[in-house]
Amino acid sequence: MTGILLNGYSGTMGKNVVSCSEKFEDIFVMGGVDKFRTPAPFPTFESFDEVNVEYDVIVDFSNSRALEDLLSFALENKKPVVICTTGYTEEQKQKIYDASKEIAIFYSANMSLGVNLLSELASTAAKVLGNSFDIEIVEMHHNQKVDAPSGTALMLADSISEALDEKPEYEFDRHSKRQKRTKNEIGFSSVRGGTIVGEHEIIFAGTDEVIKLSHSAYSKALFANGALNASRFLVGKEPKIYTMKDLINS
Repeated sequence: MTGILLNGYSGTMGKNVVSCSEKFEDIFVMGGVDKFRTPAPFPTFESFDEVNVEYDVIVDFSNSRALEDLLSFALENKKPVVICTTGYTEEQKQKIYDASKEIAIFYSANMSLGVNLLSELASTAAKVLGNSFDIEIVEMHHNQKVDAPSGTALMLADSISEALDEKPEYEFDRHSKRQKRTKNEIGFSSVRGGTIVGEHEIIFAGTDEVIKLSHSAYSKALFANGALNASRFLVGKEPKIYTMKDLINS
């Protein structure tokens, strides 16, 4: 049995994790942490200082501002963490990697198997096409999403960048300048509206041809299920960073 402590249980994704966990016979939510502390069928706490339940792994679907408290608590209690939150700064990402020297951390900008397959396909396409095609990433999400571009879009761009001989620059705002597109860049476009769960499209635009790779998510449940599978996978692992690729190949 895998017992999880769910950070951010009152949020939309937290509620999805709770709902999806009921379909697992070996994964249980033992407690939840959230400053709003809404009613739940398990012990709840407004902060990590109040936690008094037994659990095996922390699953985080909260806010990037909560990272310091999350890591401090996990390090103090030597508990593994599945980090599903996005929007981290480079400094915060470094803190995650530093913490992974002492505890196991599963860190992925997207918990979907399909999106991670898309990342692999994009990397392969970049290796084949090289730097001869212009690369653009278009991502669409609901109107409540705060960070832009999405963590998944950045993850896809990083996967492409690692496959290219010449590392590209990331272009987030062409509106602020009047000049032609440079060859060595990956452009990002973000759309926010309605209840769009998540759509990502990678465009490889060459001379007289365009290749597109895309993924559409129709339910947040797929991300919740990914996080639950990651929590089961992480228990008992040695300290380091784990990704969806590790889970897929396990």
